[in-house]
Amino acid sequence: MTMTPSRPTSPPQAERWPGLDVVPSGPRARVSAAIARRLFVAAVSRLDVTVHLDLPEGRHTIGRGGPEMTVHRPDELWARVGRHQLIGFGEAYLTGAWDAPDLGGFLTVLAAEMQDLVPQNLQKARALVVKRPPSWMHSSKSNSQRNIAHHYDLSNDLFELFLDPTMSYSSALFEASPAAARAEDLEAGQANKIERLLDRAKVGAGSRVLEIGSGWGELAIRAARRGASVRTITLSVEQQHLAQARIEAAGLGHLVDVEICDYRDVTGEYDAVVSVEMIEAVGHDYWGEYFRTIDKVLAPGGVVAIQAITMPHDRMLATRNTYTWIHKYIFPGGLLPSVSVIEQITHEQTSLRLVERQAFGQHYAATLRLWDDAFLGSPDEVAALGFDEVFVRMWHFYLEYSRAGFASGYIDVNQLVLARPEDS
Repeated sequence: MTMTPSRPTSPPQAERWPGLDVVPSGPRARVSAAIARRLFVAAVSRLDVTVHLDLPEGRHTIGRGGPEMTVHRPDELWARVGRHQLIGFGEAYLTGAWDAPDLGGFLTVLAAEMQDLVPQNLQKARALVVKRPPSWMHSSKSNSQRNIAHHYDLSNDLFELFLDPTMSYSSALFEASPAAARAEDLEAGQANKIERLLDRAKVGAGSRVLEIGSGWGELAIRAARRGASVRTITLSVEQQHLAQARIEAAGLGHLVDVEICDYRDVTGEYDAVVSVEMIEAVGHDYWGEYFRTIDKVLAPGGVVAIQAITMPHDRMLATRNTYTWIHKYIFPGGLLPSVSVIEQITHEQTSLRLVERQAFGQHYAATLRLWDDAFLGSPDEVAALGFDEVFVRMWHFYLEYSRAGFASGYIDVNQLVLARPEDS
């Protein structure tokens, strides 16, 4: 059975979803809601979408045709967007104030126009309106494990419901067109992604490999099968436990150590440093330290291979101090780097240089589509794990919101290879 996220039948539980049951009110909220309504109506009226507003006098439809959105409680949507901008837009979905039968398709249209949804003359006032991430979310050494646990320690059983058997929680790289990818293609696409990264890092028999961000152990398993010795580090206790179990089950425990360790504490010398979609959790204040650490532990002749979700440099600069829906509900403390800032930091602060890049954002859009299909196809299992209907809507929104970013080209994913020029 495939699940369609239902609208919550009662206000979200305050203890599980603090603040979500409160709709902004008062004079200030009324003013900001009126502004939000005007901006929203103006924006969607010129987009290829169809928006149905359920008003007291009846349903009113705006837009130019395309993916549909139905706003069941317009006043709540305006109030939330007016006070909390895009966070409020996402929260209004969580409470059921609006729905979209093709959520990813609708959000893709918005993502493609993200820079122009708000008129340029009003964007100058952006800094006066948007909130900054709370200090406790900064990815400092004291905060990082809590940030990681917020997402990755939710439940290994939850992730097993929608990931493929490799338990890879990052973009697959499909052999054929990603648009045609099916659920049965996901495992091979994940293997292809990992093997390509290991090839670029020149991992083979006898290689000393450091993996920053263990996931659930698949990359370490594949590196060990090549005869490498692997030290893989994580801040997620849940990931460590399952990764260790999977590695032992593969008969590779003698070649792989899975440690709870902050990347800043890594010592030793390694022929290859690999990391898959971990840099997004580092935070822009610590990118320099991240790459300096890698530079310090990389042996002469060594290679660094990183898979990273990236965004255009100008958008990264514009949003790096913005508190977002993703920060609040999914990944505290994260920020997507640009390829340009990675090149700049490594050039100025390390001996590493970017020597190869492959972008494959549409493959991530397909990966997320398959994950969401699998998640929505497991309603009984999700409920049995104790996750409520608000969580289901949150997770569905997160996966489709992310898919829209890749499908529209607003964000991308890259495999990046770095090396020292004198070693090449």
